[in-house]
Amino acid sequence: MNTPISPASFDFAARTDDAGHDLALVQLGRRLQADAYHFVTVTPLSHERNNARPGNRRARNLRDVFGWSRPFEADLLSKTELDALASRGVISAEGGLWRSTVRWSSLQDLLFVHSAFPTVGHDAVFFGPDTYRYAQAIEQHLSHCVHPIRTAVDIGCGSGMGAILIGRARREAQVSAVDINPTALRFTAVNAALAEVTNVSAWHSDILTGVGGDFDLIVANPPYMQDTLQRAYRHGGERMGSELSVRIAEAAVARLTLGGTLLLYTGAPCVDGVDLFLAHALPVVDRPEFAWSYREVDPDVFGEELDTETYANAERIAAVVLTVTRVA
Repeated sequence: MNTPISPASFDFAARTDDAGHDLALVQLGRRLQADAYHFVTVTPLSHERNNARPGNRRARNLRDVFGWSRPFEADLLSKTELDALASRGVISAEGGLWRSTVRWSSLQDLLFVHSAFPTVGHDAVFFGPDTYRYAQAIEQHLSHCVHPIRTAVDIGCGSGMGAILIGRARREAQVSAVDINPTALRFTAVNAALAEVTNVSAWHSDILTGVGGDFDLIVANPPYMQDTLQRAYRHGGERMGSELSVRIAEAAVARLTLGGTLLLYTGAPCVDGVDLFLAHALPVVDRPEFAWSYREVDPDVFGEELDTETYANAERIAAVVLTVTRVA
C-alpha cells in the first residue's frame, strides 16, 4: 500500500534510522533559520569554480559547510551538535575533516535541504538555477489563476519546492508531491515541515500511477538531460532527454479537471532549428479540449553538453514552460 510521508510525522520521536536522520535535518534546518542562514545554489560548474579558488578548500562558516559543501574542522560546530549530526549521518568524516552529506538552499524566506555537491548519486536530489526558474513560473501562474485549486500535484517533486509553494499559496488545497526517489520524498517532508505547510503530502509514484483522482493544478520540473549513467535526478530519456517530459504531459492532461492547468517546466533540445520537445508534445496538447501556451524562459542552458557525443547534433538546449488548460 502506498503510504504518504507527511510533515506531521515530525511531531513524534524518531524510531528508525531514516526517521532519526530526517528529524535531525528538521532540527538543523530550524537552527539555520534561526541564524538567518541564506545560500543561493548555482550551476555545478560555478560551484566547482568557486570551490577551486585559493582559500576555498576548507569551510570557514556555515554557508561554506551547508551551502558550498566544503570540508570543515570540527571546531566550526559545538561538540554536542557535531556528535548529534555525525550519529545521524548528516555529516561524515573525511580525511581528518568533516563534510555535510546535504546542502541547504534559500528560496525567498524558505529553506530547502537537498543533496550535497557534487550530485553524483543515483538517488541525488537536485536544487539549482532550474529550481529558481521553476519557482518563478509557478508563482506567476498562481498570481493570475482564478480557477479554484482544491487538488494539486507536483510530479517528480525532488526537494518538494513546487508542492510547498502551492501549499503555502493555497492553504485550502490538498497538494501531493510525487517522485520515484525515496530520498526526494523524505527531503520533501523535511522541507514541508520547515515551511510549516500541513496540506502537502509526499507519495511514491511513477508520474501519476501512484495517486488517484483528477487535479486542478499539475506542475512538473522533470529531469531533461539524456544521461549516459541514467541517474534518476538527471535522466530524461531518449530524444536528447525530452522523452520523459512528453510522457508527463501526456499523463497529466488526461488527469486535469475542467479549468485545470498543467504547468511543465523543462528543457527543449533544438536540432536544425527544430524543438524536439515541442515537436513531440504538440500531438498531445494541440487539441480542441485544451488551450495551451509555450515560452522560452532561457534560450541556452547546459551549453557544455554540446561537447558530448549525445548532443553532437544539438544547436542549443532551451529552458521552456508549457502551460495547458482543459477548456472542454
